Amino acid sequence: MTSTKLSVQSAGTFRIGGDLPVTRLGYGTMQLTGPGVWGEPSDPHEAARVLRRAVELGVTFIDTADSYGPYVAEPLIARALAPYADDLVIATKAGFTRQGPNQWIPVGRPEYLRQQTEMSLRILGVDRIDLQQLHRIDPTVPLEDQIGELKLLQDEGKIRHIGLSEVTVAEVEAASQIATIASVQNLFNLAHRDAEPLLDYATERGIAFIPWFPLATGRLLKRGGALTAIAEKRGATPSQLALAWLLKRSPVMLPIPGTSSIAHLEENLEGASLELTDEEFTELTDAH
Repeated sequence: MTSTKLSVQSAGTFRIGGDLPVTRLGYGTMQLTGPGVWGEPSDPHEAARVLRRAVELGVTFIDTADSYGPYVAEPLIARALAPYADDLVIATKAGFTRQGPNQWIPVGRPEYLRQQTEMSLRILGVDRIDLQQLHRIDPTVPLEDQIGELKLLQDEGKIRHIGLSEVTVAEVEAASQIATIASVQNLFNLAHRDAEPLLDYATERGIAFIPWFPLATGRLLKRGGALTAIAEKRGATPSQLALAWLLKRSPVMLPIPGTSSIAHLEENLEGASLELTDEEFTELTDAH
Protein backbone atom coordinates (compact mmCIF):
# COMPACT_ATOMS: atom_id res chain seq x y z
CA MET A 1 0.00 0.00 0.00
CA THR A 2 2.97 2.30 -0.50
CA SER A 3 1.13 4.16 -3.25
CA THR A 4 -1.72 4.95 -0.87
CA LYS A 5 0.72 6.33 1.66
CA LEU A 6 2.19 8.56 -1.03
CA SER A 7 -1.30 9.71 -2.03
CA VAL A 8 -1.99 10.91 1.51
CA GLN A 9 1.17 12.97 1.42
CA SER A 10 0.25 14.30 -2.02
CA ALA A 11 -2.54 16.33 -0.42
CA GLY A 12 0.21 18.42 1.12
CA THR A 13 0.69 19.68 4.64
CA PHE A 14 -0.50 22.60 6.71
CA ARG A 15 1.12 24.16 9.75
CA ILE A 16 -1.44 24.62 12.52
CA GLY A 17 -0.62 27.80 14.38
CA GLY A 18 2.23 28.33 11.94
CA ASP A 19 4.49 25.77 13.60
CA LEU A 20 2.71 22.40 13.77
CA PRO A 21 2.84 20.52 10.42
CA VAL A 22 0.11 17.96 9.68
CA THR A 23 -1.10 16.09 6.62
CA ARG A 24 -4.03 17.99 5.15
CA LEU A 25 -6.11 14.81 5.06
CA GLY A 26 -6.51 13.54 8.60
CA TYR A 27 -8.66 11.05 10.48
CA GLY A 28 -11.59 11.66 12.85
CA THR A 29 -12.36 9.19 15.64
CA MET A 30 -16.03 9.84 16.39
CA GLN A 31 -17.20 6.75 14.47
CA LEU A 32 -14.95 4.47 16.51
CA THR A 33 -17.42 4.59 19.40
CA GLY A 34 -20.76 2.85 19.86
CA PRO A 35 -24.12 3.94 18.38
CA GLY A 36 -24.98 7.55 19.11
CA VAL A 37 -21.29 8.20 19.87
CA TRP A 38 -21.96 6.38 23.11
CA GLY A 39 -20.08 3.46 24.65
CA GLU A 40 -17.48 1.07 23.36
CA PRO A 41 -17.18 0.00 19.71
CA SER A 42 -18.59 -3.38 18.76
CA ASP A 43 -15.05 -4.52 17.88
CA PRO A 44 -12.35 -2.66 19.86
CA HIS A 45 -9.58 -4.65 18.18
CA GLU A 46 -10.77 -3.57 14.73
CA ALA A 47 -10.97 0.04 15.95
CA ALA A 48 -7.32 -0.19 17.01
CA ARG A 49 -6.38 -1.66 13.63
CA VAL A 50 -8.08 1.25 11.84
CA LEU A 51 -6.09 3.75 13.89
CA ARG A 52 -2.83 1.96 13.23
CA ARG A 53 -3.61 1.68 9.52
CA ALA A 54 -4.29 5.40 9.25
CA VAL A 55 -0.84 6.14 10.68
CA GLU A 56 0.77 3.47 8.48
CA LEU A 57 -0.71 5.18 5.44
CA GLY A 58 0.84 8.51 6.32
CA VAL A 59 -1.84 10.33 8.31
CA THR A 60 -0.25 12.62 10.90
CA PHE A 61 -3.39 14.42 12.12
CA ILE A 62 -5.95 12.63 14.32
CA ASP A 63 -8.97 14.46 15.73
CA THR A 64 -10.80 13.22 18.81
CA ALA A 65 -12.69 14.46 21.90
CA ASP A 66 -13.16 13.55 25.55
CA SER A 67 -16.91 13.26 24.88
CA TYR A 68 -16.60 10.60 22.18
CA GLY A 69 -17.90 7.64 24.14
CA PRO A 70 -17.38 9.48 26.45
CA TYR A 71 -13.85 8.45 27.41
CA VAL A 72 -13.74 5.83 24.65
CA ALA A 73 -11.94 7.38 21.66
CA GLU A 74 -9.03 8.86 23.61
CA PRO A 75 -8.19 5.58 25.41
CA LEU A 76 -8.43 3.74 22.07
CA ILE A 77 -5.86 6.12 20.58
CA ALA A 78 -3.51 5.62 23.51
CA ARG A 79 -3.78 1.82 23.43
CA ALA A 80 -3.39 1.61 19.66
CA LEU A 81 -0.74 4.22 18.96
CA ALA A 82 1.40 4.96 22.03
CA PRO A 83 4.28 5.49 22.05
CA TYR A 84 3.42 8.03 19.40
CA ALA A 85 5.41 8.80 16.27
CA ASP A 86 7.25 12.10 16.52
CA ASP A 87 5.20 13.65 13.72
CA LEU A 88 1.77 12.51 14.96
CA VAL A 89 -0.52 15.37 16.04
CA ILE A 90 -3.51 14.50 18.22
CA ALA A 91 -6.18 17.18 18.49
CA THR A 92 -8.85 16.76 21.15
CA LYS A 93 -11.76 18.76 22.52
CA ALA A 94 -13.45 19.61 25.82
CA GLY A 95 -16.67 21.39 26.67
CA PHE A 96 -19.44 18.86 26.09
CA THR A 97 -21.07 16.62 28.69
CA ARG A 98 -22.93 13.46 27.75
CA GLN A 99 -26.19 12.14 29.16
CA GLY A 100 -26.74 9.26 26.75
CA PRO A 101 -26.61 8.34 23.04
CA ASN A 102 -26.81 11.43 20.81
CA GLN A 103 -27.17 13.71 23.84
CA TRP A 104 -24.77 16.63 24.21
CA ILE A 105 -24.89 19.56 26.64
CA PRO A 106 -22.13 22.22 26.62
CA VAL A 107 -20.38 23.05 29.88
CA GLY A 108 -17.74 25.76 29.70
CA ARG A 109 -17.04 26.48 33.33
CA PRO A 110 -13.30 27.09 33.77
CA GLU A 111 -12.90 24.37 36.41
CA TYR A 112 -14.59 21.84 34.12
CA LEU A 113 -12.44 22.74 31.11
CA ARG A 114 -9.32 22.43 33.27
CA GLN A 115 -10.44 19.08 34.65
CA GLN A 116 -11.16 17.69 31.19
CA THR A 117 -7.86 18.94 29.81
CA GLU A 118 -6.01 17.28 32.67
CA MET A 119 -7.95 14.06 32.03
CA SER A 120 -7.09 14.14 28.32
CA LEU A 121 -3.42 14.63 29.15
CA ARG A 122 -3.54 11.63 31.45
CA ILE A 123 -5.57 9.36 29.17
CA LEU A 124 -3.60 10.15 26.02
CA GLY A 125 -0.37 9.87 27.95
CA VAL A 126 1.13 13.16 26.75
CA ASP A 127 2.72 16.13 28.50
CA ARG A 128 1.06 18.66 26.23
CA ILE A 129 -2.02 18.60 24.01
CA ASP A 130 -1.10 19.73 20.50
CA LEU A 131 -4.51 21.26 19.79
CA GLN A 132 -7.17 21.64 22.45
CA GLN A 133 -10.51 22.76 21.02
CA LEU A 134 -13.46 24.21 22.88
CA HIS A 135 -16.11 21.75 21.70
CA ARG A 136 -18.89 24.32 22.03
CA ILE A 137 -19.10 27.79 23.50
CA ASP A 138 -21.27 27.59 26.61
CA PRO A 139 -23.79 30.45 26.40
CA THR A 140 -24.21 30.47 30.19
CA VAL A 141 -20.52 31.23 30.88
CA PRO A 142 -18.68 34.42 29.84
CA LEU A 143 -16.51 33.75 26.80
CA GLU A 144 -13.51 35.34 28.49
CA ASP A 145 -13.76 32.75 31.27
CA GLN A 146 -13.82 29.83 28.82
CA ILE A 147 -11.06 31.00 26.49
CA GLY A 148 -9.20 32.52 29.41
CA GLU A 149 -8.90 29.16 31.13
CA LEU A 150 -7.57 27.53 27.97
CA LYS A 151 -5.07 30.40 27.70
CA LEU A 152 -3.94 29.75 31.27
CA LEU A 153 -3.44 26.07 30.43
CA GLN A 154 -1.50 27.13 27.35
CA ASP A 155 0.69 29.43 29.43
CA GLU A 156 1.33 26.49 31.79
CA GLY A 157 2.60 24.42 28.86
CA LYS A 158 -0.30 21.95 28.90
CA ILE A 159 -1.79 23.12 25.59
CA ARG A 160 0.16 24.04 22.48
CA HIS A 161 -2.63 25.56 20.38
CA ILE A 162 -6.26 26.54 21.01
CA GLY A 163 -9.14 25.87 18.62
CA LEU A 164 -12.90 26.44 18.49
CA SER A 165 -15.77 24.32 17.20
CA GLU A 166 -19.10 25.40 15.65
CA VAL A 167 -18.53 29.13 15.82
CA THR A 168 -19.25 32.28 13.85
CA VAL A 169 -16.77 34.83 12.57
CA ALA A 170 -17.84 37.21 15.33
CA GLU A 171 -17.18 34.56 17.98
CA VAL A 172 -13.71 33.84 16.59
CA GLU A 173 -12.93 37.55 16.60
CA ALA A 174 -14.10 37.85 20.21
CA ALA A 175 -12.09 34.81 21.30
CA SER A 176 -9.03 36.15 19.46
CA GLN A 177 -9.03 39.14 21.82
CA ILE A 178 -8.28 36.68 24.64
CA ALA A 179 -5.99 34.11 23.00
CA THR A 180 -4.60 33.18 19.61
CA ILE A 181 -7.06 30.89 17.82
CA ALA A 182 -5.23 28.36 15.64
CA SER A 183 -8.18 26.38 14.27
CA VAL A 184 -11.92 26.28 13.79
CA GLN A 185 -14.03 23.16 13.29
CA ASN A 186 -17.50 23.54 11.75
CA LEU A 187 -19.91 21.45 9.73
CA PHE A 188 -18.92 21.91 6.09
CA ASN A 189 -19.12 19.75 2.99
CA LEU A 190 -20.31 19.75 -0.61
CA ALA A 191 -23.94 19.77 0.47
CA HIS A 192 -23.75 22.02 3.56
CA ARG A 193 -21.88 25.30 3.20
CA ASP A 194 -23.38 27.59 5.82
CA ALA A 195 -19.90 28.06 7.27
CA GLU A 196 -18.52 29.56 4.05
CA PRO A 197 -17.99 33.04 5.59
CA LEU A 198 -15.99 31.44 8.41
CA LEU A 199 -13.94 29.43 5.90
CA ASP A 200 -13.10 32.59 3.95
CA TYR A 201 -12.17 34.35 7.21
CA ALA A 202 -9.92 31.44 8.23
CA THR A 203 -8.32 31.27 4.78
CA GLU A 204 -7.41 34.96 4.85
CA ARG A 205 -5.78 34.60 8.28
CA GLY A 206 -4.11 31.19 7.95
CA ILE A 207 -6.38 29.60 10.57
CA ALA A 208 -6.87 25.85 10.12
CA PHE A 209 -10.41 24.94 9.07
CA ILE A 210 -11.41 21.40 10.10
CA PRO A 211 -14.69 20.43 8.42
CA TRP A 212 -16.63 17.79 10.29
CA PHE A 213 -19.02 15.49 8.42
CA PRO A 214 -16.87 16.12 5.31
CA LEU A 215 -18.27 13.31 3.13
CA ALA A 216 -21.92 14.38 2.98
CA THR A 217 -23.08 14.91 -0.60
CA GLY A 218 -26.85 15.21 -0.18
CA ARG A 219 -28.84 15.63 -3.37
CA LEU A 220 -25.64 16.02 -5.39
CA LEU A 221 -25.53 12.23 -5.52
CA LYS A 222 -28.66 12.05 -7.66
CA ARG A 223 -28.40 10.03 -10.85
CA GLY A 224 -27.13 12.06 -13.78
CA GLY A 225 -25.88 14.86 -11.54
CA ALA A 226 -22.44 16.47 -11.69
CA LEU A 227 -21.03 14.44 -8.80
CA THR A 228 -22.08 11.11 -10.29
CA ALA A 229 -20.94 12.08 -13.79
CA ILE A 230 -17.49 13.21 -12.67
CA ALA A 231 -17.08 10.16 -10.44
CA GLU A 232 -17.82 7.85 -13.33
CA LYS A 233 -15.49 9.76 -15.64
CA ARG A 234 -12.61 9.79 -13.14
CA GLY A 235 -13.13 6.25 -11.87
CA ALA A 236 -13.50 7.60 -8.35
CA THR A 237 -16.09 7.33 -5.61
CA PRO A 238 -18.37 10.25 -4.66
CA SER A 239 -16.67 10.35 -1.25
CA GLN A 240 -13.25 10.73 -2.85
CA LEU A 241 -14.57 13.58 -4.99
CA ALA A 242 -16.09 15.23 -1.93
CA LEU A 243 -12.69 15.17 -0.22
CA ALA A 244 -10.88 16.37 -3.33
CA TRP A 245 -13.32 19.28 -3.57
CA LEU A 246 -12.68 20.25 0.05
CA LEU A 247 -8.91 20.09 -0.38
CA LYS A 248 -9.09 22.32 -3.45
CA ARG A 249 -11.53 24.75 -1.85
CA SER A 250 -8.94 26.26 0.51
CA PRO A 251 -5.30 25.67 1.50
CA VAL A 252 -6.28 25.81 5.21
CA MET A 253 -8.80 22.97 4.84
CA LEU A 254 -8.06 19.86 6.94
CA PRO A 255 -10.77 17.21 6.33
CA ILE A 256 -10.98 14.44 8.94
CA PRO A 257 -13.16 11.69 7.46
CA GLY A 258 -13.93 9.02 10.03
CA THR A 259 -14.76 5.36 9.65
CA SER A 260 -14.58 2.12 11.61
CA SER A 261 -13.63 0.13 8.50
CA ILE A 262 -10.11 -0.31 7.12
CA ALA A 263 -11.53 -0.68 3.59
CA HIS A 264 -13.37 2.64 3.86
CA LEU A 265 -10.33 4.26 5.46
CA GLU A 266 -8.12 3.27 2.54
CA GLU A 267 -10.76 4.37 0.04
CA ASN A 268 -11.05 7.77 1.71
CA LEU A 269 -7.31 8.33 1.88
CA GLU A 270 -6.96 7.63 -1.81
CA GLY A 271 -8.99 10.79 -2.31
CA ALA A 272 -5.90 12.79 -1.34
CA SER A 273 -4.29 12.00 -4.69
CA LEU A 274 -7.38 12.94 -6.71
CA GLU A 275 -6.85 16.47 -8.01
CA LEU A 276 -9.87 18.11 -9.59
CA THR A 277 -9.51 20.27 -12.66
CA ASP A 278 -10.70 23.86 -12.34
CA GLU A 279 -13.66 22.95 -14.52
CA GLU A 280 -14.62 19.97 -12.34
CA PHE A 281 -14.26 22.07 -9.19
CA THR A 282 -16.51 24.77 -10.60
CA GLU A 283 -19.07 22.24 -11.80
CA LEU A 284 -19.31 20.65 -8.36
CA THR A 285 -19.40 24.04 -6.65
CA ASP A 286 -22.19 25.32 -8.88
CA ALA A 287 -24.19 22.08 -8.59
CA HIS A 288 -24.92 22.86 -4.93
